[in-house]
Amino acid sequence: MKILLPLLLISAATATTVALVPAYDAREARPGGQTTVFDHGQNAFSLPLANLTDRQRTDFVVGNSFFKKNWVEAPASTTGRDGLGPHFIARSCGACHALDGRGAPPTFTNGLQDEQPMALLIRLSIPGQDAHGGPRGEPVYGGQFNNDAVSDVKPEGQVKISYSEISGQFADGERYTLLKPKYELVDLGYGPMHPDTMLSPRIAPQMIGLGLLEAIKPEDILANAKAQAAAGGAIKGRPNRVWDAYAGKMLIGRYGWKANTASVAHQSAGAFLGDIGITSKRNPHEECTKAQTDCRKAPSGGKPEISEDLLDKVIFYSRTLAVPAARNQDDPAVQRGRAVFYQAQCATCHTPKYTTGNFKGLPQLSQQTIYPYTDLLLHDMGEGLADGRPDFQAGGRDWKTPALWGLGLVPAVNKHSRYLHDGRARNLMEAVLWHGGEAEGAKQHVLKLNKQDRENLVAFLQSL
Repeated sequence: MKILLPLLLISAATATTVALVPAYDAREARPGGQTTVFDHGQNAFSLPLANLTDRQRTDFVVGNSFFKKNWVEAPASTTGRDGLGPHFIARSCGACHALDGRGAPPTFTNGLQDEQPMALLIRLSIPGQDAHGGPRGEPVYGGQFNNDAVSDVKPEGQVKISYSEISGQFADGERYTLLKPKYELVDLGYGPMHPDTMLSPRIAPQMIGLGLLEAIKPEDILANAKAQAAAGGAIKGRPNRVWDAYAGKMLIGRYGWKANTASVAHQSAGAFLGDIGITSKRNPHEECTKAQTDCRKAPSGGKPEISEDLLDKVIFYSRTLAVPAARNQDDPAVQRGRAVFYQAQCATCHTPKYTTGNFKGLPQLSQQTIYPYTDLLLHDMGEGLADGRPDFQAGGRDWKTPALWGLGLVPAVNKHSRYLHDGRARNLMEAVLWHGGEAEGAKQHVLKLNKQDRENLVAFLQSL
């Protein structure tokens, strides 16, 4: 695979630096290759790969059921869905990934937080590493803060969010305002936390294309890092290497905001345990610390609470959610915005194109020409976005380049336009303006654009 990086051309006549823009390829309109679906409405993120068989579509429907329907407290007459908690943040996967889409932070009314976050979770850790080199959980509250619980068990506490404003302006004088969030954990159910506890907010992303990302060849991800290092500029992405419970070894991370998960299977099983409190074969124990005696005494929904067969179907469902087709590709504004995207060197990290490898057990994902716009690497994004919390080989300022496909359909699916790892950005331009660190040059390029080209850039992002 050729790494698609902007090339630079110095014009002697103008003494300016111009990025060469690759010619538009009509295949970009089908970002998922032959798996692409054509639905741009509210269900755009909820459709199966276009090339699944009828038998596979049946498995998809079963997986969808267990992804979206609520789990209940044990003991219950609904034995197939009991085992919720003891601590949890949601009663189903679909509660955070509504319509398989992107979560949002809580709404505010007159400056006051209306509700507890659900699609926005808080990771916890203290300095040090666990047995696999990952984050070391907080001794009393574990690796994730859960603000809800079953009967007779105390919630771990509440999440309090506040925002301060950061003002700035573009080169043409137009002003903008960004929202900088602050997170506090209050009403703690089990006493104070370790004094060195680190917090990391993570919003639930849309679910599309996860299987296609898993089918990208590891050598192509490593090639991205090698090409960026060889270019000699500020952008020097690095892969995260993380423990995968299904493979039983360290793999390149592909999922999560810090690329802290390597496979859809590990991600799915981990979310069942961490978010809903549902045990499985590879995560057989509830996440109750020694200090949480009420949690440890709570009834179980079985050992494990979700069978291997049902979990496999949820994994299959998550792996086979399709990417919707791109839109408005012939619009002059979109094409101009695409040129601006390359000229700002956004494509250096948001690598447009791959050909997937051979995916064992699911040939529909194999040998597909896809356009996810991600290098799947970690980048130092600057102090403004930093959470200060390491995650395997990711540092406190590092974030994985997220895939951009489906970006413009979030408002249609989820009725909001909140972006970045914690939803702080209220629109796509705000998301761009939060870029720093290795992406500082790209942000400075955007700040110097005229208003029309800023709108063109947003139009391009909305077309993906």
